[in-house]
Amino acid sequence: MAENFDLPESAPAVVAHGKDDLRIEDVALAVPAADQAVVEIAYGGICGSDLHYWLHGAAGESILKDPMVLGHEVVGIVVRAAADGTGPGVGTPVAVHPATPAPGAARYPLDRPNLSPGCTYLGSAARHPHTDGAFLRYANLPTRMLRELPEGLSLRGAALVEPASVAWHAVARAGEVRGKTALVVGCGPIGALAVAVLKRAGAAHITAVDMHAKPLEIAQAVGADAVLHAGDTEAIAAVEADVVIESSGNHFGLASAINGAVRGGRVVMVGLLPSGPQPVAISLAIVRELELVGSFRFNNEIDDVIAALAEGSLFVDPVITHEYALGDALEAFAMAKDSAVSGKVLLNFGA
Repeated sequence: MAENFDLPESAPAVVAHGKDDLRIEDVALAVPAADQAVVEIAYGGICGSDLHYWLHGAAGESILKDPMVLGHEVVGIVVRAAADGTGPGVGTPVAVHPATPAPGAARYPLDRPNLSPGCTYLGSAARHPHTDGAFLRYANLPTRMLRELPEGLSLRGAALVEPASVAWHAVARAGEVRGKTALVVGCGPIGALAVAVLKRAGAAHITAVDMHAKPLEIAQAVGADAVLHAGDTEAIAAVEADVVIESSGNHFGLASAINGAVRGGRVVMVGLLPSGPQPVAISLAIVRELELVGSFRFNNEIDDVIAALAEGSLFVDPVITHEYALGDALEAFAMAKDSAVSGKVLLNFGA
C-alpha cells in the first residue's frame, strides 16, 4: 500500500451515546500524533464491556458522560506509518494491545502494569475525557500498542488475540496446570478461550459449566472433556477440580466455582462481578483453604497468544460464531447480547 495513502476527513464508527443509544455514525479523523500509526481496521470483536455501555450506559464504575467510540478487540493493516519512524511499516497486518499503563498515585507491583491505577484502555469511560475505542474504519494508534502478525495468521484468525490474552493471563494466574483437573464456570467467549488455553497447557481433564447448550458446545469443540449445566450443583460440587476459572461474572457462578474446587485448590476469578457487596460462600473457601485469585486484563501474554495461534497450538476457531458488516452493527450487538445462541461476534469493517 502506498505511503501517500489519502485518508478521508471522516470515517464510520460505532459510538455509544448513552443507555440504549448506540449509533453508527461518521466521526472526524484527527491528525495522528508523531508516535501513532493509522490502522485500517479489518475486524473487531464485541466485548462484554461494549455491551454494557450500550445496555446500561456504564461498564461497572465506568459511566458514560460523553459519546464514545467503542471497541478494543481489533486487528487491521497499517496504512500510514508513524511519523517518528517507530512501529510497523505500511501494509503490515497488526493486532492491538489496547492498554496504556500509567503509574497513578497508588502503589502496585511494577512488573504488573495491568494493575497500574492510571491505566487507560481503548473504548473505556473509566476516565474523563473518555478514551475512544477503535471500532472505527481508520484508527490512530500508538505504535507501542501494535503487534505485527506472523505470516500465515490471517486477520480474521487474529481477531481473538485480545480476549484470548485475557484468558491466557487467567490461566497463568492459576499456576502450573499440566496434569491437573480444571473446571471452567461460564463459557462465554472468555470462558471458552480459557478452556482452549487450559487444553494447550496440558490440563488432564477439563469440565465446562454454563446455563446454555451453545456455549457448552463451543467449549467442547475447543477442548472440554465434559460439560455440565449450571443448575446441576451436585455434579459441579463432585468435580473437585484442582484449578477453577470463574468467568460467568455473577455470584451464582462464583458459588459454583467454590463448590467445585478441591480442598486446597485455586479459584481464578476473571468474570467481573457487579460492583458492591456480593453473597459469597467465604466460610467454605476458608475451611477448604481455597485460594481465591483475581485476574484482570493482561500484560505481555499477547505475544505468546499470537505465537500460539500462528503455530496452530492454540485452537480457538469455534469461538467465533457470527460476523456482521459494520453497517449492521446494531444487529451484531443484539446477537452478541444473546449468549444462548452466540459466542464471539465480529464486526467486519471492510464488508
